[in-house]
Amino acid sequence: MSARTVRIGGASGFWGDSPEGARQLVERGAIDYLVFDYLAEITLALLARIRARKPELGYVPDFIEVTVGVLPEVMRQGIRVVSNGGGMNPRAAAAELQRRAEALGLSPKIAVVTGDDLLPRIDEFRAQGITDMFTGAPLPARFASANAYLGAGPIAAALEAGADIVITGRCVDSAVTLGALMHAFGWAADDYDRLAAGSLAGHLIECGAQVTGGIATDWDQVPGWDDMGFPIVECRDDGSFILTKPEGTGGLVTPLTVGEQMLYEIGDPAAYRLPDVTCDLRHVTMRADGLDRVLVEGARGRPPNGLLKVSATWQDGFRTIGTVTVGGRDAAAKAQRAGEAMLARAGRIAAAAGFAPFSETSLEVLGSEAIYGDGARPAARESREVVLKIAARHEVEGALAILAREIAPAAAAMAQGLTGFFAGRPGVQPVYRGYSFLVSAEAVTATLDFAGESRAIHSPRGLPDKAPAPMPAAPAAPSLAKTVPLVELAVGRSGDKGNLANIGIIARRPQDLPAIRAALTEEAVARWFRQTGVTRVERFDLPGIHGLNFVLHDCLGGGGVSSLRIDPQGKAFAQMLMDHPVPVPADFVPAPRGG
Repeated sequence: MSARTVRIGGASGFWGDSPEGARQLVERGAIDYLVFDYLAEITLALLARIRARKPELGYVPDFIEVTVGVLPEVMRQGIRVVSNGGGMNPRAAAAELQRRAEALGLSPKIAVVTGDDLLPRIDEFRAQGITDMFTGAPLPARFASANAYLGAGPIAAALEAGADIVITGRCVDSAVTLGALMHAFGWAADDYDRLAAGSLAGHLIECGAQVTGGIATDWDQVPGWDDMGFPIVECRDDGSFILTKPEGTGGLVTPLTVGEQMLYEIGDPAAYRLPDVTCDLRHVTMRADGLDRVLVEGARGRPPNGLLKVSATWQDGFRTIGTVTVGGRDAAAKAQRAGEAMLARAGRIAAAAGFAPFSETSLEVLGSEAIYGDGARPAARESREVVLKIAARHEVEGALAILAREIAPAAAAMAQGLTGFFAGRPGVQPVYRGYSFLVSAEAVTATLDFAGESRAIHSPRGLPDKAPAPMPAAPAAPSLAKTVPLVELAVGRSGDKGNLANIGIIARRPQDLPAIRAALTEEAVARWFRQTGVTRVERFDLPGIHGLNFVLHDCLGGGGVSSLRIDPQGKAFAQMLMDHPVPVPADFVPAPRGG
């Protein structure tokens, strides 16, 4: 094992994250690399719209502002920066950053990685008969964006060439970290166990403070929300690493908070597929190594399968979403009836104007446990303060403008207590649906621009994936005498991929896993979320962290910005599952929280 460690700080988890992350890590983190992740699946569609209006834009402006703010100290310390903040226009991002740096009297060496934008090649893929990787649907007639997930190789090459800052378009979120580690330790492209470990390190820090106690199940145990520590990974050449945060910052780093993030937005943990490696996370272990320090080991890797995921978006009509507060007695019943009347009234007026019916509508009375469907507690329906959320979709913008106009008049024509129209008349926005497909890695070549030269870098070809070794039989559940809510035995985290959601569950104590596993069958989880329309649930084991991962299919109403639901990304799903009853022995004593 090499005694040398490389410290990488994760400064951003999404476009809109706090700019304090970068400053905190640069000033207090003693880091070697500063990495930023900005690109959710829908972000590129938004950036594509911006670039269409202004060709000189299309990158994430936050990246420029945040980097300029810390650039003098970054260069003084010799910290190297890697970010996918180039979005749809990495070259323009580099030019703007260079201009702003020169105004400060600085001259960073900036490299640009492109090649992910496949929109000009859509007809080529259409001729190949490519279909959606989840639904099998054919390619839509017209796309707004189509970007392949590139790997870490171009980033490592840019750093090897001497770049101080590397700006990419769409790459795998974890690649900004893996690329730095491949360069720092000289990891080969076929050193799959190390590549899997580096990818896991990147996956853990790619969402910023989520891994350091942000959105933890045991939220009440997490101190210092006003100064949440952003994550740092201290990585060794053998692939093991410590996850920590700057000393003196808020947050909480424990095996449970780190484990929750590992399970975020993954599917089969035995086959977490990336352009550089197929990761097996089932036997990853995590243990405390001091205050706010967790040692992570055990990731294993296999060759990539030679396919790259392409995240595309296409416009599918329009939507409008409005809210109204309703107060006083019978608030939930009044809100429900008012919403139904608004939709009926707007639909009648729209029909008279020659519009077709709304293609989809949604009413949710927030405060009455609407997201639980028929599983809501009766007492919640007696709430005296609720918010009516009303939404609809239509192919024509004008039809939705009628609904948006007819919401406010309800305050004078329907129920007493309708109030709180703070946002005014809701707007009408275009709907961008996600569409994912696979292309051969051989068909996608990245381009590295640095120091006035361009260089082609090919994606790893990979090999057909072999099935991982099967898991041993799970231990039998103990004899049971009473039930307790799941939260007394476990923590959890949920996320989304398109119209799928995943829920990761980690036992607070290893001995509690058999009872959890016995209660949370695939059928039981499907019943718990029946109100979402879920069509299928898969369950996967992660014995290394005493965990389970559930993948719920077709449960988000389309997901992302195409969904009309109040929780279009399943962010509340894990916390909703925390109330699921789990049979336990009569002498069961809950584990301490926050461990």
